[in-house]
Amino acid sequence: MDLNKRSFLRHFTPAKIAIPVLLGLIVVAWMIYKDPESAKFSNLLQAKLHWILITFAVLIIRDFGYMYRIRHITGKFLSWRQSIDVIMLWEFASCVMPSVVGGTGIATFLLHKEGIKLGKSLAYVMVTAMLDNWYFVLVAPVIFLFGAHQIFPEVHGAGFSVSKGLEYAFLTSYVLVTVYASIMTYALFVNPNAVKRLLIRIFSFSFLKRWRPVAFRHGNELVWASHEIKGHTYGYWVKAGLSTAFVWTARYFLINCLIAAFTDLHLMDHLLIFARNFSYKVVLMVAVTPGGAGIAEIAFPTFFGAYLGALTTFTVLLYRIVTHYLYLMLGSIFLPRWIKRVYSEEHEAAVAQAVEIR
Repeated sequence: MDLNKRSFLRHFTPAKIAIPVLLGLIVVAWMIYKDPESAKFSNLLQAKLHWILITFAVLIIRDFGYMYRIRHITGKFLSWRQSIDVIMLWEFASCVMPSVVGGTGIATFLLHKEGIKLGKSLAYVMVTAMLDNWYFVLVAPVIFLFGAHQIFPEVHGAGFSVSKGLEYAFLTSYVLVTVYASIMTYALFVNPNAVKRLLIRIFSFSFLKRWRPVAFRHGNELVWASHEIKGHTYGYWVKAGLSTAFVWTARYFLINCLIAAFTDLHLMDHLLIFARNFSYKVVLMVAVTPGGAGIAEIAFPTFFGAYLGALTTFTVLLYRIVTHYLYLMLGSIFLPRWIKRVYSEEHEAAVAQAVEIR
């Protein structure tokens, strides 16, 4: 087993897969202990079947959108088979790593093992991250203006307003994501060397020097990525942007589908739930647990409990099944098959030839 393979598999040990499962189930168990009636699976009989079917349809359509996007961004270098492997393992990585890290670090390795040069693999992952950030930057103000203060749940405790705290966290996250997206866009399309020099200067201060090698490496990565993405047409970027908007809108809409399965919602309710999901995701964005496990379950009732009442615990369990546990299971199935495929002698020979060509 080579070093790259060893390093990759260290992220997916049984213990690392078990941690997010146990964290999530412990929180759900505590919620069930507090409200035993919520644990009855007879609650599922109250669900509107068409909304359950829509939930799974949105899930499938979203994943197809991710596959289309990565295939388009790589210039259709990936086949549909390769695309589904990459997306399933990317989602798997996001489930077993802290939300603040995510699965993007693994994605470069995945693309490289599929036969894409390291520089291009890095560039494609940076492009997806940039597009994801711009979706948040562009849509969040519309959501914020629409929902005003309704997107932050009204909860008070110990003299502190949770709503006000979430509002500050939301605005802080928005500013940071905007700055990051702007710098990345400038680096990738305008002047990567200037950004590299800026990073090195910032991390030259004595209290930041320990991270200077990391900043230097990241600066080099930006330069490589900028070189690799040059020459794409306007149509290329339009399709990449639209597919990003599609997959993220579908991702946010999943909660709408599940809540609608258990209660009657009007159009304004759907819009408000979609808007509130943005502030919910800000909480998960800074989660330090693998895949936001535990934190996602705890925060869910605060944001959406008003719509669900006694069915909140049951709904959060369903939500985590279709957005977290499902991908832990699928990832466990796809990973050994992918490892066997990409480390076969035939595949490695084909990859070596493809890398030389590209």
